[in-house]
Amino acid sequence: MAPVYKVAVIQLYPKPMQLESNFAKAATFIRSAASQGAHLAVLPEYHLTNWVPKDPRFIELCGEWETYLKKYQELARELRICIVPGTIVERHGHGEGCKLLNVAYFIGMTGEVLGKYVKKNLWGPERDHLTSSGRDVHEVFDTPLGRVGLLVCWDLAFPEAWRELIAQGAKIIIAPTFWTLSDCSPAGLALNPSSEALFLDSMLTTRAFENTCAIIFANAGGPPGRGYAGLSQVTIPYVGPITRLGSCAEGMSVVDLDLQVLEDAEENYRVRSDLARLDWHYDYRHGKGGGEKL
Repeated sequence: MAPVYKVAVIQLYPKPMQLESNFAKAATFIRSAASQGAHLAVLPEYHLTNWVPKDPRFIELCGEWETYLKKYQELARELRICIVPGTIVERHGHGEGCKLLNVAYFIGMTGEVLGKYVKKNLWGPERDHLTSSGRDVHEVFDTPLGRVGLLVCWDLAFPEAWRELIAQGAKIIIAPTFWTLSDCSPAGLALNPSSEALFLDSMLTTRAFENTCAIIFANAGGPPGRGYAGLSQVTIPYVGPITRLGSCAEGMSVVDLDLQVLEDAEENYRVRSDLARLDWHYDYRHGKGGGEKL
């Protein structure tokens, strides 16, 4: 039988530019998860800063990224828990040569960084401020929970990203996000004020089925009426969400993730075995090198 892991999905409200208090709140959630036996805790995108790129302090504070990465490494080592600390915006360089990268890390229970991913598919308003990972290949990482892939927010809308990870053997896809209800256009909101919630719920269930994978989706929460979507969840084939934070309120859910479901789904749908065929008719690559299958 495949293993069962206890995972914690944390829906945190990132107070704008309050790095230390946001970290302290995140650490409190993670300590609670560890006390409940969780093997992994996942935080949302932009959980330290919120998304306020026009704030004059934003770029400066993004220079503190190493401090907080080390704090999460120390916390993982202390609690013997794996942590995906949402994303941390990193400043590299100064002046005209300054670049901001939106980075997700997988930190193992010994505090070692086992995986790193720079957000590739930037949402429209991010493109004036962040640098994408471009055509770098999506990588899969070996972790205590098996083969894991990382995607961030708008990456989820691109099936190609998922297939590239699944073709490399990822069983669990971890997705920190800052997805809001107000990401929808006025035209869409006029048709359905809950359009983005529909988008998220239907997309996550579909991706779990079509890739025979588990998804740990940690979205930002926040005060009602400010557009925060929440809806953080852990989603698997056959079932859909096995836990779901159904509002925008802050919170955490700790749930058992039975990877046998993925084996059963793959036996049924044969997605991975098709991708592994030498004569398979689609390629899944976004590197610089050509059209080879991964």
